[in-house]
Amino acid sequence: MIDKKLLSVLACPKCKGDVQEKGMFILCGKCRLAYPVLGTVPDMLIEDAWELGKAGKAGFRHALKT
Repeated sequence: MIDKKLLSVLACPKCKGDVQEKGMFILCGKCRLAYPVLGTVPDMLIEDAWELGKAGKAGFRHALKT
């Protein structure tokens, strides 16, 4: 889980839009991207993002190493 203060200042690096936390991801509904959270650190690199559908099929969980 991400600190609420950190979440409040995060934005999608692609569109600069609002994001929300769901499961082990930070989601951008506008870009339909899911950025994985590794432990308590969000990986906000566009090239590491999952398509929203893929993250949904995985139950918004991943097995990436922290």
